[in-house]
Amino acid sequence: MRTWKKTLHQIFNRERILTPPAQMPDQPELSQNLFQDTSLNIAQVKKIFGNSSDIITGDLCLDVETDHRIGYIFLEQLVNKAFFQDMMSTLSARSAQLMEEINTGFYLYPDLVKNMLRTSGEVRTVGTFAELCENMMCGETILFINGHPLAFSVNTGGGDQRSVEEPSTQSVVRGPRDGFTESIGTNISLIRRRIKSPNLWLETMKIGRVSQTTVSMMYINGIASDKIVAEVRTRLQRIDIDGILESGNIEELIQDETFTPFPTMYNTERPDVAAAGLLEGRVAILVDGTPFILKAPALFVQFFQSAEDYYQRSEFATLIRILRYICFFISLMAPSFYIAVTTFHQELVPSSLLFNLAAQREGIPFPAFVEALLMEVTFEILREAGVRLPKTVGQAVSIVGALVIGQGAVDAGLVSPAMVIVVAITAISNFVIPAFSMGIPIRILRFILMMFAATFGLFGITVGLIGMVQHLCTLRSFGVPYMSPMAPFVLADQKDTIIRLPQWGLFSRPRFISPKNQIRENNSPQTKPERE
Repeated sequence: MRTWKKTLHQIFNRERILTPPAQMPDQPELSQNLFQDTSLNIAQVKKIFGNSSDIITGDLCLDVETDHRIGYIFLEQLVNKAFFQDMMSTLSARSAQLMEEINTGFYLYPDLVKNMLRTSGEVRTVGTFAELCENMMCGETILFINGHPLAFSVNTGGGDQRSVEEPSTQSVVRGPRDGFTESIGTNISLIRRRIKSPNLWLETMKIGRVSQTTVSMMYINGIASDKIVAEVRTRLQRIDIDGILESGNIEELIQDETFTPFPTMYNTERPDVAAAGLLEGRVAILVDGTPFILKAPALFVQFFQSAEDYYQRSEFATLIRILRYICFFISLMAPSFYIAVTTFHQELVPSSLLFNLAAQREGIPFPAFVEALLMEVTFEILREAGVRLPKTVGQAVSIVGALVIGQGAVDAGLVSPAMVIVVAITAISNFVIPAFSMGIPIRILRFILMMFAATFGLFGITVGLIGMVQHLCTLRSFGVPYMSPMAPFVLADQKDTIIRLPQWGLFSRPRFISPKNQIRENNSPQTKPERE
């Protein structure tokens, strides 16, 4: 296995050497300093942006006699028009005061303008076209002072943005209802509102030669492992690509193992889940333009945990978790077990049930494997069709399609009713798993186990499961064993794996994730009121 992986990596590296990335056209004007003439600065910015139609320019005349003017330029769709109007109204209303102080000669003209703009928002001084263009693409308005080789960048960012709404993929019955948005600033604020600590550190960088996407990594200093933080930082800085459009691009570029169906990074759109991961010592990676953030390192047991597990009693949370693991094995093995039993191991089935199954399969022209494969592929088609169709008709098409096709296949004699039941239970069990990214490898491995069952029976299923467990035990997520705390087994961390102890019992963090700061709560006995 290692040999063909190494060969593929060599091929990919060779392709990179033979076909280097295309270089962007040089723009020497970006490194130039600003001109003293406002009109020349505006013309140069338009040239850099290719005279794009969404560039808005203009000027504000402070005094007609002396021709004191302040020029402005911004990108129309990235600026909050109300903020911009307030800023210009402030300058216009105080133009007389500004000219009076200029005429006295006690203050410099640019300093006066900057002091007046402080009431409108954050103000920064820029001196080069590179800084100017970067600030413009962040939604800021640039103000030029005629006769001075500098400009002011005022924070007027806004534009059309989606408001904070309930997460659509990770809904809960009990818990917070806010979810991440496509704005990285909003996402950072949602996390900081939950963790009000100066030890919550944030590092921001630009990734993508063309897209210049803002990517931030957030962690709690003193809790997160320095080794994991350094590894995440190194992998992010090593990315050299033309554009990043979603956190999935980052995940594929920095994950430990490429050739595996199992996810080695966890994604979420819930701020409370992100905050809980940070408190355990994980590192959060936020990407501008997507409501999904990444958490590293990720463990196998983490994908069977839901945010709602920690908002209700531990007994019920433990029961639901056990149910999830049972559904995991049902979704993974139900069709293959049915194929193996009906094809090779009929002695394991009670006689009455065996006669019933034989009567149902009478007249079915296909073996059990082809029958199961036909139904599984049909259900996958219906599932994808329901996802891609509009929300108003997608659910109806998937449900009606499953009923009509299933009943029609039984009436036509293509499949048996028992196979329809097995496929339906398999599909429903797959939906019980909270993390959608863990449901995808189950769907892939299900077909592999079906082929093993059709060839070798229960022995083939056993061999397939052994290979899957062996593969899981070899995986790592940023240096942390993927199957911990079950392999290697850590008794102290079993309190929040398959079972969940009450909150007073969760007094320590996972050992492999936060080795230097494991105590999260004083392990004091639970207090009870005294009886009268």
